[in-house]
Amino acid sequence: MPAVLRVALPVPLLTLFDYLPPAAGEACAGCRVLVPFGRGRQVGVVVAVEAETAVSGSRLKQVIRLLDETPLLDAELMQTLAWAADYWLGAPGEAYANALPLALREAKPPPALGDEYWSLSSAGHSAHDAGSRRGGSKTLLALLAAGSMSAQDLTERLPGWRETARRLAAAGLLERSERSPPDRQLPASLAPQLNDEQQLAVSTVGASLGQYQPFLLDGVTGSGKTEVYLALIEQVLAQGKQALLLVPEIGLAPQTVRRLRERLGVIVEVLHSNLSEGDRARAWLRARNGSARVILGTRSAVFTPLPQAGLIIVDEEHDSAYKQQEGFRYHARDLALVRARALGVPVLLGSGTPSLESLANAEAGRYRTLHLRARPGTIRPPQVQIIDMRAQRLEHGMSPALLTAIAETVARGEQALVFRNRRGYAPVLLCHSCGWHAECPRCDRPLTLHAGRRQLICHHCDYQTRMPVTCPTCGATELKPQGQGTERLEEALISQFPQVPVLRVDRETTRRRDAFEQLLATLKDDQPAILVGTQMLAKGHDLPNLTLVAIVGVDEGLHSVDFRAGERLAQLVVQVAGRAGRARKPGRVLLQTHQPEHALLRTLLAHGYAAAARELLAERRQIQLPPYSYQVLLRADAPMREHMDAFLTDAHAALPVSDQLQIAGPMPAPMPLRAGRQRGQLLLEAGSRHTLHAMLRSWQLALTVLPSARRVRWSLDVDPIDLY
Repeated sequence: MPAVLRVALPVPLLTLFDYLPPAAGEACAGCRVLVPFGRGRQVGVVVAVEAETAVSGSRLKQVIRLLDETPLLDAELMQTLAWAADYWLGAPGEAYANALPLALREAKPPPALGDEYWSLSSAGHSAHDAGSRRGGSKTLLALLAAGSMSAQDLTERLPGWRETARRLAAAGLLERSERSPPDRQLPASLAPQLNDEQQLAVSTVGASLGQYQPFLLDGVTGSGKTEVYLALIEQVLAQGKQALLLVPEIGLAPQTVRRLRERLGVIVEVLHSNLSEGDRARAWLRARNGSARVILGTRSAVFTPLPQAGLIIVDEEHDSAYKQQEGFRYHARDLALVRARALGVPVLLGSGTPSLESLANAEAGRYRTLHLRARPGTIRPPQVQIIDMRAQRLEHGMSPALLTAIAETVARGEQALVFRNRRGYAPVLLCHSCGWHAECPRCDRPLTLHAGRRQLICHHCDYQTRMPVTCPTCGATELKPQGQGTERLEEALISQFPQVPVLRVDRETTRRRDAFEQLLATLKDDQPAILVGTQMLAKGHDLPNLTLVAIVGVDEGLHSVDFRAGERLAQLVVQVAGRAGRARKPGRVLLQTHQPEHALLRTLLAHGYAAAARELLAERRQIQLPPYSYQVLLRADAPMREHMDAFLTDAHAALPVSDQLQIAGPMPAPMPLRAGRQRGQLLLEAGSRHTLHAMLRSWQLALTVLPSARRVRWSLDVDPIDLY
């Protein structure tokens, strides 16, 4: 009997599937195959070639077609994915599918590796000469009038160009072509002189190139961590090796690409969800064949093949965006460490506010810590002060002292940032007459008023309804917005400072691809402006003329039931504060609070993030919370409460009896109703990771066969970072 192929399919089932080999070609581990599955077909990845099968050979179906003559996934990546699926309790097929760009999950040949280029057709030249087009079309035609340009160059020069290009191509004015990637070196800029701390960090990590060693680069905001990354990547390139740099947000990618390319003089391949699927697949394939030397990407880029790996860097390692919250719930930072060990290369975790997990690993000697405590040159850390909001008359949530500080800042021709981590106009719409407030019928949570769209929107399930003219309960017209979101702050600041540009940066204003980059591009470095934004603005952006940062709504983070709330608030305050005074002008940070004596705020102000983190770690150690214990969260939801309760009760009963296992629940989720579904959870905790994982896979298999499991949606989250 011929050998049997064990295939991982992108379905949420905890098993591999056996198939007979295809009629043509020899499949091996790491190749993609097209197979019959149910009534349809699926593209899967061959995990192993086995001599035996669990089912009778006569019942096995044959692979329809072999899609790759040589393995698409190499041995290291296959081994890492198998480990990851086991550790995070993922369905094997979902783990393997995560490693492939969408274009490579289809039954098509891999795309050609040529670069995408755009140029004017003869009709396009005529249209440009005639000036017959307006707006973005005119700009794009003018840009291409001097000659063809690559898609990557167009993205840098004209964010959001692609939609316009498709429209012009359909009109016959543009032509698309592919060319081989250039071998030429791009002009590289000179590196600045590193200070002593930066130089020590570079030489220490550089001495470990060629072997596995985790490093934690603990650098205050603005201390020049990126310069350390660049110097190390230069060393890796000089050895003919590849470097992978992970960033938490898509918004950070364009400015990082520019810095990398300008300094290093090489093509930088980018991998994130805002790219076209063809571009992502090409970048992934170039990394796989070794022609891509520097790869920059967000969370999923951790799966990039690195046949000539030299270094992995995880920037802003504390950021929760590295944790996948649906489907295969891996953590990209932790997976980067696993890959670095398998590849035998150093991994550098950088942050101005390291996670408590990383600090605990450094404390235990598992990571080597490198410190950057000084900002380069004469740049001073921003001055931070608390504004006591008690007994103050507020203007849309802003104190007189805050408004005065903004006025002084813009009068000097400088820029101010008002930070509020809540989008929309107001979080509550209230009837002043009877007390009714607008509530989501599917979540039992207040609807957020979005005044610009005259809509009430649930930020949990996206339920939307028109803003009522009168109260649905009593018919009164006295409907009052309560609280402030970024939209309301924007309106208030425009009214207060009519001569100053006010820019709002949140999910509403950056929905379009490249909109974030375009918004920031409108800021002139030498002109006054006011920015209003959510945490999108807290991460890594250099705004040289920004000298004032005001954080409103600090108190919400001081009263959360989530044990991670203090850590997140401290990180957010420090990261947002780090946007101020990054160039030669001194920065100032204002924190508005009704709790000016709160211990966490006082420690942060008096002694900085490191001291606050030490206190938080001591608290966690005392009550045995992560990182001094290990957790798994079973989440369940169902349309009917009794079905969810029955499943969680059965799941609890299926657990092994162990005095080393602490169980919390079954209990309602912190948000018990969402999108019309009742939600509950069961939290498992143990002092040993081995103890916890020893029982997880068998428990997971037991859950799949519970009769009550058929009436609920459920998932297991290993090392959860969000208990909601």
